[in-house]
Amino acid sequence: MFGFPPRVTAYTSSVRGVAPRPDEEVPDTRSPARFLLWTVGRQLPQVAIMWLVCVLWLLPGMLAPLFLGRAIDEGVRAQDMGRTLLWCGLLTITILISVTADAIQIGAEVANWLIAMFRMMKLVARKVAQLGHVITRRVPPGEMLSIASGDADTIGATAHTAARVLSALTSFAVVVMLVLSESVRLGLIVLIASPIIVVGAAPILKPVQKAQLAERERSSKLTGMAVDIVAGLRILRGIGGERTFGDNYAKQSQRVREAGVRVGTWWAAVDSSAVLLSGVLLVLLTWAGASEMIAGRLSVGQLVSFFGYAVFLLNPFWLLFEGAQRWIAGLVSADKTIGLLRHRPPWAAANPDPSRRQPQGTPTGSGHDDFLVDTATGFTAAQGQFTIIVSADPDEAAKLADRLGRYLPSTQEAEEDDEEPEGSKAAREHRRKKAERRARIAAADETHAEAPWGVTLAGVDLTDMPLDEVRRRIAVSDASPGVFAGTLREALDPTGTHDRDEAELALYTVSADDVWDSLPDGWQSVIDERGRGLSGGQRQRLVLARMLLSAPEVAVLVEPTSAVDAHTEARIAARLPGYRKGLTTIATTVSPLWLRQADKVALLDEGRIVAEGTHSDLLATNPAYRAVVTRGFDVPSDSPVSDTKAGS
Repeated sequence: MFGFPPRVTAYTSSVRGVAPRPDEEVPDTRSPARFLLWTVGRQLPQVAIMWLVCVLWLLPGMLAPLFLGRAIDEGVRAQDMGRTLLWCGLLTITILISVTADAIQIGAEVANWLIAMFRMMKLVARKVAQLGHVITRRVPPGEMLSIASGDADTIGATAHTAARVLSALTSFAVVVMLVLSESVRLGLIVLIASPIIVVGAAPILKPVQKAQLAERERSSKLTGMAVDIVAGLRILRGIGGERTFGDNYAKQSQRVREAGVRVGTWWAAVDSSAVLLSGVLLVLLTWAGASEMIAGRLSVGQLVSFFGYAVFLLNPFWLLFEGAQRWIAGLVSADKTIGLLRHRPPWAAANPDPSRRQPQGTPTGSGHDDFLVDTATGFTAAQGQFTIIVSADPDEAAKLADRLGRYLPSTQEAEEDDEEPEGSKAAREHRRKKAERRARIAAADETHAEAPWGVTLAGVDLTDMPLDEVRRRIAVSDASPGVFAGTLREALDPTGTHDRDEAELALYTVSADDVWDSLPDGWQSVIDERGRGLSGGQRQRLVLARMLLSAPEVAVLVEPTSAVDAHTEARIAARLPGYRKGLTTIATTVSPLWLRQADKVALLDEGRIVAEGTHSDLLATNPAYRAVVTRGFDVPSDSPVSDTKAGS
């Protein structure tokens, strides 16, 4: 397929204030109309081909009346068989060209549709990747899913319809010129009446757009509800909430149906007006042509031609009304899409502050405890050592892990997945409040991201370090494993930069032999989206192996074995420090199976590090630490069962 898949180069930088690269495309998000025109402009060669094919498809309708009229006047009436055969032969050729073009047109339409749709999907994916973890509080999950699926499809349909509209205008211009060449009076009727037909249906298009926007809002809300239900199905079953949420989903689906019926009703009105006004033009042209023939200004063949032109003009009008329908639907979808694409990353380009840098000549990476420092909590980690953060509150430890990786906290105000209310005034007020809320969220994120972070790596505050460098040097692996569809090798080594021996060693380190054994085709086994078919523990170990294989300078592991059994956890805890030897590793866990492997353990309490040392020392000397790792059981530190009981 020519031009597929489309090459998308937008949003290459994950920070603000960086000029686009020379080869980077910049979507026009100033308005929905400009965005749709930008989308069509990105595939002009395909649109041009589609336009040419559509014009050829309409060729018989444009030229058949002319050929028939000439055949009647120059052949039948003059009893000239040669002229009759000539014009009939030309008509046959145009029909053959149209049949061939019709077959090509189907493929061209699908190609244009898919190219535009896939471009939208890639734009959304690249924007989501650019924003990273902040996207979920900027745009609700249901909204993102609706944009990436339904809106992308609608914009694709709008893009492919552009060529059909252009072909309709071209065929209309050709017919008008042919009519003018035969009769100026009839040509002027066509030129005057045609805009009146279009303008006559225009007042109905505005309520159509409002109805379509309401349907889109309700559909987005329904999609969000479905995402929430699927994500929390296990919990809903546990608390008996399936029926309640199911009833809410059914009510919302009926609201979507009602909105769809309202949209269909308005479009029926548009179609009815198009039929009525086009029929009026047909009658007017036929009457005017008959009057001209009676007056002796037209021949019989010319009258037949004018009637054929009048009938054919219904096709361009239908294509124009179809284009208007697609355009309105595209505007609604484009408005939602640019609402996502307008979000900019909260992180600004790094502007190193000398006052926050380590003095020149001070050794870095020397193995001292100040290699990685968080001033807010007092946490420190030495280079090349294995440090574990222990906290009675797992969320508190996870927040510290996010700080170490320069991820914004999730305590900011979040975007709500609400739909637009009925009524113009209420809808405008809703949109205003929604825009203010989004601006407030973005401003808070940017303020937080631009301030001194308070975490230094080798003496440099993370704010003064390019974000790409931070992501490359510090990797945070949280407790929610993310596995994409693809082969096992792609899931383990997305960049394809490691050989099989390295990948197998990473799998062995995380005790993931059962993952390999459960897949029939080894490295080429296909894993479904989100790792369906794998257990929670298998997904967690696969993600852990993927992180290990990337070999970051600092690895931060949040509850790395929360979904595996004790025997598997023991093997991973014993193997991982050796695999990461010479690199800095930090984990958050209270499992003694891990704690006994650590070079240092840090106790986090109410946002501060209150104790540091080895696991055995803290267990023997610190009651608060002992209470956390034994989960409230008062087990003597010298008891041989202390570790076992704590890990149960």
